[in-house]
Amino acid sequence: MLAKIQKWGNSQGLRIPKNLLSDAQLNVGDEVDVSVKEGIMIVAPAKRVRGRHRLKDLVAHIPENYRPGEVGWGEPVGKEVW
Repeated sequence: MLAKIQKWGNSQGLRIPKNLLSDAQLNVGDEVDVSVKEGIMIVAPAKRVRGRHRLKDLVAHIPENYRPGEVGWGEPVGKEVW
């Protein structure tokens, strides 16, 4: 299938027919990951475990010199075993 890249405001866009979205199991509003490999543009569903963030991205923001410590939660108040 041939398609044409068109100018939309200050951006460029590509219209994707409904049947192609259906075949790719995508819907209007879904986030996609767009990449280029060997001159070929690849559009794939965004991979998420849950929520709005990917663990890989969150871990990348942890400073290299960060060292976790213990957190004091106080004395047991019920039948907890510490």
